[in-house]
Amino acid sequence: MIGKTIKELRIGDAAFFQKTITDADVVLFAGVTGDMNPVHINEVYAKESMFKKRICHGGLVAALFSTVLGTTLPGYGTIYLGQNSKFVKPVYLNDTIKATVEVVEIIESKNRVILKTTATNQNDEVVITGEATVMPPR
Repeated sequence: MIGKTIKELRIGDAAFFQKTITDADVVLFAGVTGDMNPVHINEVYAKESMFKKRICHGGLVAALFSTVLGTTLPGYGTIYLGQNSKFVKPVYLNDTIKATVEVVEIIESKNRVILKTTATNQNDEVVITGEATVMPPR
């Protein structure tokens, strides 16, 4: 199984992955990365923070773009080369996040694709915006 090659991609092609972020996701991400910031893992601490409750790691939410890029668009065989992200709103436990990627530029001579990356919550509020650079499969 292989993803779309550069010749198969078109400006405007888009795909998404949707997931509800659970307590288990946040705890596992904290364990894997070592990011034990109490705003992510300690309810008592988080209640006193500006967020008033626990929030998800920004990196956990941004990682959902990798899911789309590596499995759907361009898909299997894609190499993720870069990402810039702006974290616009916090993501709370039990938020349902839709991570969308859209092809905005194709650089055929270098086998590179630039994609707009946008994550929204269940209320259609943007939580992350950015741009990814990938090398699609040949």
